[in-house]
Amino acid sequence: MQYHVIYDGNCNLCVTLVQLLENLDQGQQFDYIPMQDEATCENFGITPQDCEMGMILIDGASPECRWQGSEAAEEIGRLLPMGEVFVSAYRAMPGMKWLGDRTYQQVRDNRYSWFGKRSSTYNSAYPLGCQDNQNCQT
Repeated sequence: MQYHVIYDGNCNLCVTLVQLLENLDQGQQFDYIPMQDEATCENFGITPQDCEMGMILIDGASPECRWQGSEAAEEIGRLLPMGEVFVSAYRAMPGMKWLGDRTYQQVRDNRYSWFGKRSSTYNSAYPLGCQDNQNCQT
């Protein structure tokens, strides 16, 4: 099953996290679309204003099934090996979900001032359409 991660390709923190996920996943479950690729985002019915609300995870098998912001981060974590255990524990701890959501919003809204902005958009080695390491830049 393939999932599409829409991320801010100009955000240093976002790119670092995408690169970490690329290394962990090696294109097995996820491909990546920078939110700056407005044409591809538009094909999914996603506007630039939607992207400003945080990263988006789209289920490739059911594109209407989507997560955004901290929900997307949790779902990505859940999909990783052993991730279900950690995400379930996080969600079970009183107040953690609320704290995580607020922290995500603060980081999202201050990402450029806190972590910097790239001079060019990062394009993943595992772009949309990269399946079974075919059409990939690895």
